[in-house]
Amino acid sequence: MNPTQPITTDVLTIGETMVMVTPQDGGRLDAESSFVLRPGGAESNVAALLAELGHRTHWAGALGADRLGDIVVTVLSGHGVDTSLVRRDPDRPTAVYFKDPTPDGTEVAYYRNGSAAAGMSIADSAAWHRVSPRLVHLSGVLPALSPTCAQLTRRIVLDRPWGDTPISFDVNHRPVLWERASGTADPRERAAATLLDLAQHSDVVFVGRDEAAALWGTTDAKSVRALIDKPEHLVVKDAAVEAVSFTGTSTTRVPSRRVDVVDPVGAGDAFAAGWLSGWLSGRHDTLRLRLGHYAAAQVLASASDLVPLPPAGEVIALLEDEANRVSQDSN
Repeated sequence: MNPTQPITTDVLTIGETMVMVTPQDGGRLDAESSFVLRPGGAESNVAALLAELGHRTHWAGALGADRLGDIVVTVLSGHGVDTSLVRRDPDRPTAVYFKDPTPDGTEVAYYRNGSAAAGMSIADSAAWHRVSPRLVHLSGVLPALSPTCAQLTRRIVLDRPWGDTPISFDVNHRPVLWERASGTADPRERAAATLLDLAQHSDVVFVGRDEAAALWGTTDAKSVRALIDKPEHLVVKDAAVEAVSFTGTSTTRVPSRRVDVVDPVGAGDAFAAGWLSGWLSGRHDTLRLRLGHYAAAQVLASASDLVPLPPAGEVIALLEDEANRVSQDSN
């Protein structure tokens, strides 16, 4: 292969991935727990689930030159993600976080200070330009990691190094990260201003109705669209209620699937993967939302952020069969 020839891919995702440590039996963390180690990162989750659905994906990021970094690369590669753009840092470690399932929801403890991912900068992006993607996806986690990561995010979203390639942005507000990074500035105000600016300069935006309310004081999906009015596509997720898609002047609503929730962590990433799969395949708005709900439901019913998914064509056939049965029952 010509080393100067661009490598084509469906989606390039960029961001932080840590090692997730979770009790194997799904119980609380304690001294007797047995653990499972898995990658945990919004952007790599999207890449892995899109690969499961049959799309070609690359994940770009930085990991420590350590055994934990090896685990991340091995598991993501096993899900079909190309990790050739990942930089291994000999001076910074791979970050770790612990999941602690409780009766009131999953608590998470992060150990990411000084991580390899936090050391990413604009200089890293030079190596990524050999990939020619149909879409670039990233989230609001990246700019909160460090000043150099914030500069990198603005470079990708505002300067568009891949030219006309659409940018997909998941707001993914993490208050703890912004509190640590804000210095003397009010962390909510800083996050609100930064994330809104990035969203307005993106082509596809995902945001939770609740996080939009916390950031900007919006009250419903319509008010979110009134605020984030520039992207071609805006998807507002309302947890177990519905998801609303705004494309141009059209609005589409699809109720969420019913599911017995095991762990909500990672469901938003799965929804984005399902929706983007539909977008990549040229599906209509309703089917994109239904694909998003389907992928999110599989993760909600699992203790892992990454689950096996059928190829997108099989999922679409399943969804169409479900729709036909509902139609027949209603008649």
